[in-house]
Amino acid sequence: MRGSFKARNMLATLALALLASNTSALVQGMTQGVMSPPANVRPPGLQDIGIRQNLNEQIPSDLAFGDEGGNLVRLGDYFGRKPMILSLVYYRCSMLCGEVLSGLESTLKVLKFDVGREFDVITISFDPSDTPKIAGEKKAEYLRRYGRAGAASGWHFLTGGQESIDAITKAAGFQYRYDPAIRQFAHATAIMVLTPSGKIAQYFYGVEYPPKDLRMGLIEASQGRIGSVVDQVLLYCYHYDPATGKYGAVISRIIKLSAAATVMVLGLFLTLMFRSDPKSVRAT
Repeated sequence: MRGSFKARNMLATLALALLASNTSALVQGMTQGVMSPPANVRPPGLQDIGIRQNLNEQIPSDLAFGDEGGNLVRLGDYFGRKPMILSLVYYRCSMLCGEVLSGLESTLKVLKFDVGREFDVITISFDPSDTPKIAGEKKAEYLRRYGRAGAASGWHFLTGGQESIDAITKAAGFQYRYDPAIRQFAHATAIMVLTPSGKIAQYFYGVEYPPKDLRMGLIEASQGRIGSVVDQVLLYCYHYDPATGKYGAVISRIIKLSAAATVMVLGLFLTLMFRSDPKSVRAT
């Protein structure tokens, strides 16, 4: 009898633990606006969002952008000397874009290679309303974090018009969407390693990039080698709108699924409690 009662207690404890875990996941989804579904599965409403691996694709050298100082540059101005890391973000994103840049900066600090010496970094905003002033502020922030001399000449923060943005995102396989109702972008995250001539050599998904793998990617790209297709583990960013009190497509799905799971766990917990044998309890 005692063993049966203890078993029920253990099951009840497990049910509560599952409920707590589910609640934590719900809160995280609600506050972060981020979802990482199984590989090769795109959440409902975001089927057109992702990153296609266009390995060996040539990044157009004639695309015009403005640098962080407001100067007109062409991407070809950065080609021909060393391998590059390309990151596509938008500077006023309050979620994943900052994580992409922070994760990249953290990885670069571990590498013995120096930005501006062995390789360059090109960060481009896919929001045409971002300005050189905002780009300059972002550059100052991440150069301060990186803390190595000479990096200012090798890490470029660019902004541009819609035509150039469309061309670079198409070449990179970067599929995103702007939601005018909430004035935010739905997008996934990755960085790309380019050869010195501007061809895409490798993709690194997510917001954390293994230093050893990135180092090897840079070495191979410096020799013009193109990597192989890697597994996609996409993080999606689609934000909560505090003005309307509504969540984007992904977060709405998270809430519905979490609510259903919560009801199931509570039902299991209550069933275990009410089905306990009173005689068994008194016998203990």
